[in-house]
Amino acid sequence: MADGGTLDDDPPSTAGHAIEVRLYAEDPAEKYQPQSGTLHRVAVPGVATEFKLPPGFDVAGSSGIRLDCGVEDGSVVGTHYDPMLAKVIAWAPTRIEATRRLAAALRNAAIHGVRTNRALLVRILEHPGFQAGDTDTAFLDRHGLAALSAPLADEEATSLSALAGALALAADNQRAATVLAGLPSGWRNVVSQPQHKSFHLLDGTAVAAQETTDTIDVFYRVTRDGLQADAFEARGTRLDGIRPGGAADRWRATPLRGRTLRGCCERRSPRVHRLPLGPVPLETAGRFPSADDQSAPGSLLAPMPGSIVRVAVAEGDEVVVGQPLMWLEAMKMQHQINAPVTGTVTELNVTEQQQVEVGVVLAVVTEENS
Repeated sequence: MADGGTLDDDPPSTAGHAIEVRLYAEDPAEKYQPQSGTLHRVAVPGVATEFKLPPGFDVAGSSGIRLDCGVEDGSVVGTHYDPMLAKVIAWAPTRIEATRRLAAALRNAAIHGVRTNRALLVRILEHPGFQAGDTDTAFLDRHGLAALSAPLADEEATSLSALAGALALAADNQRAATVLAGLPSGWRNVVSQPQHKSFHLLDGTAVAAQETTDTIDVFYRVTRDGLQADAFEARGTRLDGIRPGGAADRWRATPLRGRTLRGCCERRSPRVHRLPLGPVPLETAGRFPSADDQSAPGSLLAPMPGSIVRVAVAEGDEVVVGQPLMWLEAMKMQHQINAPVTGTVTELNVTEQQQVEVGVVLAVVTEENS
């Protein structure tokens, strides 16, 4: 022992099983790229204790969830330190029960503001191979990192969350109205078009029908008979639990496959929907595109704040797709920036040792024959 003592001859008895996961601000699907930004919300349900077991604490009589967390609501995940956010530990009498407790706690946790490895952790914990103990260092390669790190919320859940978000925004606007506040949202003497709301899906994932974009468009009407959304009704989705007028804060819907989805809409910035299938972070899209948001084709944007430690090209160089152009250092790691297309480096806006902010245009590669 560190203080010079000795260990007992007989080891302490064991009881049950404990499993720990480490929650990181990172994107596993993009080579575990660290993420930075403000955490708007951090809350894990059912936590029995944090950082230590109090004297007399009976883990067997608790929820079995321990949280060792270094951040809180409003914390900024910077670029100068390791991006680990928390350790979440579950105890249960059996290994299977411990994995289920831990997966449920992570699924239902409110973690909003930056991307995390939460989905990867949940899918590993729920995987039959992991639960059977069939784990080794090739587990991710064998079962596919892309599949394991896919968002927990599927296309149905994402689309329904967007509809609930549109209704919640309409209810907010109606409550804030100072003129004719009693009229239903979107009321017209003669109905010509459905109401329309666009959202950006902030975690960068795209539902199956929108593989090339992260924008979701919602169309609906509020009639005398209630909510009407043709795209959902055509699929056989029952919308009786998603109601106009504010009830979208907590909603339910029954899609064609018969499962009932339940969710709640949290008024954060950005607006977030939480449901057992996973979080759906949505941001209202502007009605008109901003010139500031447009980048030239072939632009390489800084994925996070950091320092340019090496530049391997100059303006006018010919490059091929995938060729390393520069390296950005952040969060104790170097991130390689590659050419998105084969062509010519027509702009190079950074030098070595320069500090850059997220989203800055580092360089532009003009595609061959474009």
